[in-house]
Amino acid sequence: MTERAVALTGGRTVWIAEAGGGAPLLYLHGIADVHGASFDLLPVHRLLAERVSVIAPAHPGCANSGAEETIESIDDLVFHYLELLDALEIGRFALAGACIGGWIAAEIAVRHPERVTALGLIGAAGLFVSGAPIADVFWETHPKDGVSLAPVRRLLFGDPEGAAARAMFPDPRGVIDQELLRYKLFRFASRIGFNPPYFYNRRLIDRLGRYRGPALAVWGARDRMVPLSHGHAYADGLGAGQLEIVAGAGHSLQVEHPRRVAALIAELVART
Repeated sequence: MTERAVALTGGRTVWIAEAGGGAPLLYLHGIADVHGASFDLLPVHRLLAERVSVIAPAHPGCANSGAEETIESIDDLVFHYLELLDALEIGRFALAGACIGGWIAAEIAVRHPERVTALGLIGAAGLFVSGAPIADVFWETHPKDGVSLAPVRRLLFGDPEGAAARAMFPDPRGVIDQELLRYKLFRFASRIGFNPPYFYNRRLIDRLGRYRGPALAVWGARDRMVPLSHGHAYADGLGAGQLEIVAGAGHSLQVEHPRRVAALIAELVART
């Protein structure tokens, strides 16, 4: 893995982690993820790097990326990542994202379908599905009894007491660097997801048909943050979309089932 800062206009910087070689795969991170709760690429990224060139930027204000106070909407984020791709001189690319990153990925794909060769969505937020609201992760980040992060682990993991869940969201709270990493992620997330509409764009579901390339929604059967019905909605709305459900997995299935997720995304990219 290599890491570097990429300069954008106006003195802004984006911190990216890279690994592997071959066709570019832009990976946009979620909460329990690289840049969100881990300083390093996770096993899922390293497995993907055996097949493709993984480019994993940190969202604005996350990890070592510069904060951008002008970002107030999902449209702002789309333009932010288009500018990053231009700076990297990447024309066409495969695209994958988890949770919030999946939402951003879907928004990029429907606006510029000609540039996206494959779209992989892992427990992606972004849609309004009647009767199936996205859970309030901000509320759950308040430690229970002042020390326990069990509620947020339950939202994000199929096994909230498993080793991966406890490593990323430990009781009591972790070392200061890890706390700051998570704080930056939630501060970023609050800019687009704290107020209604809550982690979704009502217009997105009707725009999904604009992207007709290879697409896959990968969902945990026990996702307590973004209900499984959202995975069905993505698969139905995307022109060539499919849904893969991982039994026993929660919202952060890229953490709990890295080999399965990496294989599914790599196979999707290979079809292009």
